[in-house]
Parts: sequence; C-alpha cells; structure tokens
Amino acid sequence: MWIRVPRIAFGLFGLAALLDIPLRNIGVDGYSYANFFSYFTIQSNILGVLVLFIGGLRDSATRAWQLFRGAGTLYLTITGIIYAVLLAEVDVQMDGQWTNAALHKVMPLAILLDWLIIPAGIKLAPKLIGWWLLYPIAYGVYTLIRGPIVDWYPYPFIDPRSQGYLAMSGKLVLIVIFFVILAAAVVALNGFLARFWRESRTHVS
Repeated sequence: MWIRVPRIAFGLFGLAALLDIPLRNIGVDGYSYANFFSYFTIQSNILGVLVLFIGGLRDSATRAWQLFRGAGTLYLTITGIIYAVLLAEVDVQMDGQWTNAALHKVMPLAILLDWLIIPAGIKLAPKLIGWWLLYPIAYGVYTLIRGPIVDWYPYPFIDPRSQGYLAMSGKLVLIVIFFVILAAAVVALNGFLARFWRESRTHVS
C-alpha cells in the first residue's frame, strides 16, 4: 500500500490537471479540443495517468506491463526535459499556473521517481529503445501532416513556417538523438537500481 496509494493520488492529481483546461473552455468560441489533444504534453500525461492508476490498482509483474510502464515514464520524462530546456519561456497555451506546473513538472517527476523507486529490471536493448521511440516519431509525423491542414503547430521547434523545413529538420534530428540517449538512460538506471536492491536484500538476508 505504501506505493499504491501515492500512485493513485498522483493519478488523480494528473487527471484533475488534464481536465482543468477543457472543462474551463466548454462553450468558448474558437477553442480547439483537437489542438489541445495534439500536444505531446497532453498525450504523455494521459499515458502517465493510466500507468499510475493501473500500477496503483493492480501492479502486474509481467514484462509487457513493465515495458508499458517504462514507455509512459520515458514520454513524460521527455515532456519535462523538453519543457525545461526549450519551452519554459514559450506560451504553450496551458492556461493556469498550477496546470502548467502539474503537467510539465510534477507529473514527469512523480512517474520518474516511481520508475526508480520500484525498478522493473528491464535489460537495455536497441530493439526496446526502437519500439519506445516509435510513438514520438509517429507524433512528429502526425504533427507535420496536420500542421499545414489546420495552420497550427503545437511547438515552435516543429513549426516550419518561421524557420523553414531544413532548419527544422536539423533540430528534429538532434531531438531524436537526445530521445535515444534518454531512453537508454531510463532503462540503464532502472536496471542498475534493480540490481542494487536485489543485492541489498541478499546481503541483509
């Protein structure tokens, strides 16, 4: 219960933050729910909330669940770091200071701590990292296809209108490389901590 209760609590906290903006904009002319759900921040937080709720209600030990949990951790960690490095001074239309902090800071930190405190012991493998990166890449493709259609892009670094496709492509390549390094770090650190806890219990017993 010492881990299940905090998981559910943070899941409820994240759900409240996700619902805050859509509920406050019901009936507001010009507000786009399609744009809201097209933010990587929103999608990764939805996944994070699911991970926390499922982990709090029924924490499975299966490899499939741990891989899903790791994916949610990676995507929310990406959200937190990209916001801190590239978007902290940019208006990303997250109305409300608490909502912005909840989705970009608190939730990424909460799910990362959960991943490190209760490690899954997943082994580092190029295939695993490749599978985890499919979603961010698919998100980028979706954004670049949808952007010209609706004349809207969620983030300036993936907006070719002001910088051109060549400059944008260079930035996206660097971001993908960073994602690969971050995915490897998430797996490696989790595996290290899993071995550490196992060895600690062995010495104690």
